[in-house]
Amino acid sequence: MSTPRSQLVDEAVTPWYHCISRCVRRARLCGGDHAHRKAWIVTRLRELVEIFAIHCGGFAVMDNHLHLLLRLDSARVRSWSDQEVARRWLTLFPLRDIEGQALAVAEERVRRFAADASWIDQARARLGDLGWFMKCLKEPLARLANREDGCTGAFWEGRFRSVAVHDDEALLAVAAYIDLNPVAAGAAETPEDSEHTSLRERLDHARSQDRSATLRDDLSTRTDDPAQEEGLWLAPVNDRRESEPGRVGLMSGLTLSCYLRLVDAASRVARDGKASLAADAASIFARIGLDGSGWLETLEVLHRPRPASRLGRLRGRPTPSRRFPTLWFAPPPRPAIHTATR
Repeated sequence: MSTPRSQLVDEAVTPWYHCISRCVRRARLCGGDHAHRKAWIVTRLRELVEIFAIHCGGFAVMDNHLHLLLRLDSARVRSWSDQEVARRWLTLFPLRDIEGQALAVAEERVRRFAADASWIDQARARLGDLGWFMKCLKEPLARLANREDGCTGAFWEGRFRSVAVHDDEALLAVAAYIDLNPVAAGAAETPEDSEHTSLRERLDHARSQDRSATLRDDLSTRTDDPAQEEGLWLAPVNDRRESEPGRVGLMSGLTLSCYLRLVDAASRVARDGKASLAADAASIFARIGLDGSGWLETLEVLHRPRPASRLGRLRGRPTPSRRFPTLWFAPPPRPAIHTATR
């Protein structure tokens, strides 16, 4: 018997979860002639992040599976007014015209639904629920794909897996692992060339804002430009909740430049059956036209191998306080980080 999701997901233990969902029979239903479906998933993911009280810290859409790094935010959903809850829910499930096009949310309808306290309580709980988030992501995509293929039946392979991530070291290891999925699978030569990943999304956003020059490999200051990720729908790398309430990120004090170095180092780790960059390959900074002279020095600062059993410590246990914690770049075996198997 499957374990209820309520027993696998507990924000009091950790708000971060690594979610994985595969296509039925692991068929490549999002690859080849169907590669455009990856863009569907990213677009829908962005829409849901704007509606739910759930932050996305990373994603990778592959030919036959999907990785997400999600953060629950119950405090945010509790802060919404009844009208805001109703408006968001009606945006998620809008009325449609005879042609199936979504109609604008009418304020009169918002007021009518907001007056129903029991309905509001249920909608509020669902707008912060991981299961409902994944349902609203996967089901519409399955319908679109089946309509395109002219068939019926399952598109996704059963339930998604939700994996609790307990501390900063595990969080950054999982984030890098997700961004490196296309490289590990041999679908992309370099991390920055990997389409439909959060890393590519961050780099494209920085370039679109003319902020790519601020990604320089600067070890002397270790400061970042907040505008690099301003307006980006993903949770930023640097967690600035102390100065910007509500702006949830991966880790306080972690710059986007430092995260790029982490991904660059992780991409060079050799693993059985997985592709990786050559150890002497140019750094990610050199490949995107920036100075990467500090990469080796940074690797010495950050790279402190740790036993896999030490990753993913439960909250409440003492953790050394340091701005840049030691990291283990090699993606560990699943039982090491994954505290839940379903």
